[in-house]
Amino acid sequence: MIGSSIRRFRRALLAVGATAALSAGLLTAAAGTSQAATQGPCDLYRAGGTPCVAAHSTTRALYGAYNGPLYQVRRASDNATRDIGLLSAGGYADAAAQDSFCAGTSCVITVLYDQSGKGNHLTQAPAGGAAGGPDNLANAFEAPVTVAGHKAYGVYVAPGTGYRNNNTNGIATGDQPEGMYAIFDGTHFNDGCCFDYGNAETNSLDTGNGHMEALYFGNNKAWGSGSGNGPWVMADLENGLFSGVNRGFNANDPSVNSRFLTAMLKGGPNQWALRGGDARSGGLATFYNGARPNATGYNPMHKEGAIILGIGGDNSKWAQGTFYEGVMTQGYPSDATENAVQANITAAGYDSGSTGTGTLTPGSRISLRATTAPCCTSHYLRHDDADNKVVISTTNSSSSATDKADATWIVRAGLANSSCLSFESADKSGQFLRHYNYELYLDTDNGAGAFAQDATFCPTTGNSGVGTSFQSVNFPTKYIRHYNYTAYTASNGGTNSWDSGTSWAADTSWLVAQPWS
Repeated sequence: MIGSSIRRFRRALLAVGATAALSAGLLTAAAGTSQAATQGPCDLYRAGGTPCVAAHSTTRALYGAYNGPLYQVRRASDNATRDIGLLSAGGYADAAAQDSFCAGTSCVITVLYDQSGKGNHLTQAPAGGAAGGPDNLANAFEAPVTVAGHKAYGVYVAPGTGYRNNNTNGIATGDQPEGMYAIFDGTHFNDGCCFDYGNAETNSLDTGNGHMEALYFGNNKAWGSGSGNGPWVMADLENGLFSGVNRGFNANDPSVNSRFLTAMLKGGPNQWALRGGDARSGGLATFYNGARPNATGYNPMHKEGAIILGIGGDNSKWAQGTFYEGVMTQGYPSDATENAVQANITAAGYDSGSTGTGTLTPGSRISLRATTAPCCTSHYLRHDDADNKVVISTTNSSSSATDKADATWIVRAGLANSSCLSFESADKSGQFLRHYNYELYLDTDNGAGAFAQDATFCPTTGNSGVGTSFQSVNFPTKYIRHYNYTAYTASNGGTNSWDSGTSWAADTSWLVAQPWS
């Protein structure tokens, strides 16, 4: 969290201490048993008198006794589907089942199952008033994490991706009270409308002020903002992103950038609150707690009870973000219950899932050094800050922090083939190395299959006998090559200048090195 909110967080921690008796009672587990394995957030909400009516997660069970599926994936090779469940009741996702089922092809997430028993599953969002559809489905491999040391995958929402349920059971309507929380990747966002999770219209249209109540995360300033440059946790109440009592700037809503972010929203008759915290440690801060906006339509509210993820109520689908888990409740949760839920979340042990550095294992950070002598053995593959092109340039211990970061990549399972690789920029979350007209660029994933193909490369023994070469998955005769210090996908001979056979083998061979950043 930013420095300006430190004092509020300290006050929140004191509040957690003041409610320790309740939290301790809600979190009590059998002796010698992991707290996270015996109780989930929805057990805590139920104990607080505000039971979950929707509970979605691709990473873990949200009830201590839950032992059903978390989500479903569909693979591209034959359109077969598989439910991904848990390693044990109340435990963590069986990511190995996904890895095995999707090996050698790509997979998308088709269903996020509701663990509450209400049947409020999330599936592919249809067209809406703001944009056509159906929306894209999330690539199943694009948001790897670990939870309590167990591998799992989040829901990576690229622009154009969205999930929805317009026919729900038990979700608040009208001015009925409700609460919700979600865990997001605090580094993956943009200013597009709208990366939401929560209550929305049942017809995928904008039906007016107060017809939504959903968590928003991003740095869109068009309808509201908080202090700093964002991103912010705000409430999407339809025709307004609210960071406080009314639209516009509200200084008490801080910029937040925790890698794993807890965001909370609750609303009832003429009352609503916005809270947040680091999902890995500490308590919750209250960003707003007070009356409903005084503009027409927000008091009383007109909630309709659909559930959305990654999009706005009218299917505005230009935002990006990553979702790991979230719930919606019946009734207005107390701060004490939310504090207990936050303690459960921090105990869950979310981590970025890095497997180390300097290897081609997904999760590893690397730099790629050219091998062509004598010109380029001190040069590394990097993105150019002047534009979005990918080039090679000298990088060493004296290079600037920016240059080192530009020459560092995060290895990901291949977006179009999980047995191959994709490379995400270490300093520009959500942007990947991809080819376009055979030249390499750093580009934001748009969720389309063509992007996944262009951003996937299969490692092979170095064409020169040294290091590793990277074969384009959709143009298998072409490999990542540097030519005149610019990066391309190139074949050994062809009509393009960068297909020249001169030094092709060396130019397409790379040493996988320790990351500069």
